[in-house]
Amino acid sequence: MHAEIISIGDELLIGQTVNTNASWLGSTLGLIGIPVKWGVTIADGRIEILETIENAFKRSDLILVTGGLGPTKDDITKQVLCEFFDTELVMNEEALERITSYFTARGREMLEVNRQQAALPASCTVIQNHHGTACGMWFEKEGKVLISLPGVPYEMKGMMQDSILDLIQEKFNVKSVYHKTILTTGIGESYLADQMKDWENRIRANGFGLAYLPSPGIVKLRISSDRGEQDALEIDRFLAEVEQSLPKHVFGYENDNLSDVVGRLLLSKKHTVGTVESCTGGGIGNYFISIPGSSAYFQGGFVTYSNALKMKLAGVSEQTLRNFGAVSEETVIEMALGGQKNLEVDYCISVSGIAGPDGGSNEKPVGTVWIAVAHPDGILAKKFNFGDNRERTLQMTIFAAMNLLRCTILKIVDEKK
Repeated sequence: MHAEIISIGDELLIGQTVNTNASWLGSTLGLIGIPVKWGVTIADGRIEILETIENAFKRSDLILVTGGLGPTKDDITKQVLCEFFDTELVMNEEALERITSYFTARGREMLEVNRQQAALPASCTVIQNHHGTACGMWFEKEGKVLISLPGVPYEMKGMMQDSILDLIQEKFNVKSVYHKTILTTGIGESYLADQMKDWENRIRANGFGLAYLPSPGIVKLRISSDRGEQDALEIDRFLAEVEQSLPKHVFGYENDNLSDVVGRLLLSKKHTVGTVESCTGGGIGNYFISIPGSSAYFQGGFVTYSNALKMKLAGVSEQTLRNFGAVSEETVIEMALGGQKNLEVDYCISVSGIAGPDGGSNEKPVGTVWIAVAHPDGILAKKFNFGDNRERTLQMTIFAAMNLLRCTILKIVDEKK
């Protein structure tokens, strides 16, 4: 069977809102063995919606529509669905009671436009929304299914997880595909593929699927089996080979977060960490505190964007800055050691770089970043070049710093005393 995702919203087409719904739905449907073959983003217009749904019914067995279910006049998805399925809107008392309770519990007045959200197509199966006010709708026609869902991501995801995924599996009698994903950082997709080419050939020879899923700073490797969990142990063995071959790059599995992985390592050793940041402006510290409970190991940090603060807070010498510059091995070493002392921590990460778009030179081009980690036994510093995109450079610096700390804790890097 084939699935199709239709995303409705002018805000998606003009780039005002990023369409995260489509990527989440595609991934989630894939996990239950339903491939998405088409994805369409369209405007909030009657003709656009009608034509897109008509085309979808010609080629897909399952159509998921997100967006256009709000209370304002530009939200016309319900009306167009009534036209397509030759039905009319009727007041759904269960939905009305739930919406009324939603506003009462929040001490807010329910307007007529809110009340009208309980008016739903008579021929659909109503899917109650326990995360917001817009109901979902399930239509069947000629053996095919169309499901209309709110465009608000947390509402849509909640409804899918509450009941819709189970209903889809029951309706189409699909068998879940087994997936397992290993996470790498600090190595590009092409380099990873080159190093693992023999391993990849063996995977495919065993009838498994393999996907490289890159994003800035991280590449995921996902192995899948159409035969389900019976292949779990064999897939685990394949992924263990990657971990053993690339210990400097593999940091976790599935939904692991690099900050959380590092935090667990620090907790296990009862060690603390701090930061002295220049180009990242506190981004590494923010990445640490994104994990609940990080106060058990993250003590704080200095944002030393200026040379004056590098000297005042981290104890970098004026002579070092004058002789080598802010972006240098010598400077980040002094930043890390000064931070380790002044923050009274076991480990201290320091970073200094040229994020761009200006400030580069032949000797130190834009994207040059030095990272150091002071640790209980010494100091490690490493130079990187992340290219000329400022946003990408900052994001990759954060990941590289966290991974350098991870490798230092695990003693899988060559250390400079």
